[in-house]
Amino acid sequence: MSINRARKQQGFTLVELLIVVIILGILAAVVIPQFNTAASESKEAALASNLATIRQAVEMYKVQHGDVFPGDTITTQLTSKTDASGTTTGTLLYGPYLRNSFPKNPVNSLATVSVVTTTPSAGDDTTGWVYNKSDGTFKANSAGAGPSGADYFGL
Repeated sequence: MSINRARKQQGFTLVELLIVVIILGILAAVVIPQFNTAASESKEAALASNLATIRQAVEMYKVQHGDVFPGDTITTQLTSKTDASGTTTGTLLYGPYLRNSFPKNPVNSLATVSVVTTTPSAGDDTTGWVYNKSDGTFKANSAGAGPSGADYFGL
């Protein structure tokens, strides 16, 4: 009987340890890709949320400034108080439409805005956002598509 007790106190066998390692490897192979997809999905959701917020701010600015869209200084006009003409001097009656600072594009981590008069056909990741000052179109300047299949520039 003393031999059986000594054997039980020795610990795990090599075969038992190998089985546990194999099971952990299989679980990791199944779980890790799901985390990668979750990160991409959260970036796409954050991008859609930022776009909705900025577009709403542009529309509010337009309503309060006599149907005139923000101009070349859109980031300042949306994050500061402005007067009736859209400048940040004088009698400041309107805004700010975005609190704190202008949001970053979560896909390319840039907060800069390209102000254009003709909206490009696709994003190129040179800036965070593309804003057409003549028609108020605001888009993410990101190439590629998210995990849902939606083109980032088309959101």
